[in-house]
Amino acid sequence: MTSEIKVPTLPESIADATIVTWHKKEGDAVSRDEVLVDVETDKVVLEVPAAEDGVLGKIIEGEGTTVTAHQVIGTIEAGAVAAGGASAAAAASADAAPAAASADAGQTSPSVRRMLSENGLSAADVKGSGKNGRISQEDVEKHLASGGSKAAAGAAVATAAAGAAVASGSAAAAASSGDAPGSIGTGVVGERTERRVPMTRLRARIAERLLSASQNTAMLTTFNEVDMSNFITLRGEYKDRFEKSHGIKLGFMSIFLKAATEALKRYPDINASIDGNDVVYHGYCDIGVAVSSERGLVVPVLRNTEYMGLADIEKSIADYAGKARDGKLSIEEMTGGTFTVSNGGVFGSLLSTPILNPPQSAILGMHATQDRPIAVNGEVVIRPMMYVALSYDHRIVDGKGAVGFLKTIKELVEDPARIVFDL
Repeated sequence: MTSEIKVPTLPESIADATIVTWHKKEGDAVSRDEVLVDVETDKVVLEVPAAEDGVLGKIIEGEGTTVTAHQVIGTIEAGAVAAGGASAAAAASADAAPAAASADAGQTSPSVRRMLSENGLSAADVKGSGKNGRISQEDVEKHLASGGSKAAAGAAVATAAAGAAVASGSAAAAASSGDAPGSIGTGVVGERTERRVPMTRLRARIAERLLSASQNTAMLTTFNEVDMSNFITLRGEYKDRFEKSHGIKLGFMSIFLKAATEALKRYPDINASIDGNDVVYHGYCDIGVAVSSERGLVVPVLRNTEYMGLADIEKSIADYAGKARDGKLSIEEMTGGTFTVSNGGVFGSLLSTPILNPPQSAILGMHATQDRPIAVNGEVVIRPMMYVALSYDHRIVDGKGAVGFLKTIKELVEDPARIVFDL
């Protein structure tokens, strides 16, 4: 009996999707709930599993094809026998055995599985450094760098041979022309390669939204700097007890999100958005946290941060970061938000201008903490300082409110007790 493989239901705001990777070929044995194909939308990658045991029949829509919800993209021959005479279930079991002994490919993100396939590797070949042996893109790159791929080794030998040939030819040319070996010549010294790949849907969507934000908003940015001394001292004193009590480390993000939440209460224009000719003031704080993933920047949303403690915030951020890394964030987790916080400091950024995340009216940019000389009570001292930036839509937020908002965050972070005592 033939069953159809269909594109899953897409969110209401998503019109179509793109087939990224087929993990099986026509005629391969498949088992129930085994991931057959990855379908990418503007925001997430959806994994389409097999509905039953059998053999993959016809692949109707290939990789790179744009598809819509419930569209038939392939078929499964239920109960069929794979090439070689083994039953589908037995073949699938045999295929799964080596992977079970190491790291299951299903535990990796689609981009990692694609990277493994392109380099002729399986999940069992690479040692994963993540939770439960999960393999990251960095793990694959380290494996390839150490000569773990035959293809890579062959390419290295070929490259070395080609380099030797070029060097030999260059030397001969130099000798015939009278050029000394160390003189500047016009010989070829290396390959000038180019690689063209299509944008992922997520990257294209990010580009579209960022361009729209810069063209359709009156964006302006104000800056300040925060003395992190008091919070660093406080964190150093309580970080072990905090981690033991809550099972999560205390970082900078939680204190800034709590400070931002308090500042949003005091400056409602920052927590508002424009809808046509109306200004919508939100009576709640849903803060998006920009998270970098292998597929690009995603912004999962922490709901009702006004009711969350520091530990709740840290746990939520850690959970979202793990989902972003594995491509498991849902549309609902990235929808909405009344304000956004982006931390470029984790990558070493000292100062930047964050771009608005429409329809939100503002975004806070955090940066790296760096020891700098500042004046305190007429004396020059060295303090751990962080630049912070607030980009805002001047159509709805006045400069006075934006500066006051950022100053409130500065004061609360520099004196964390004010958050505790609601001062």
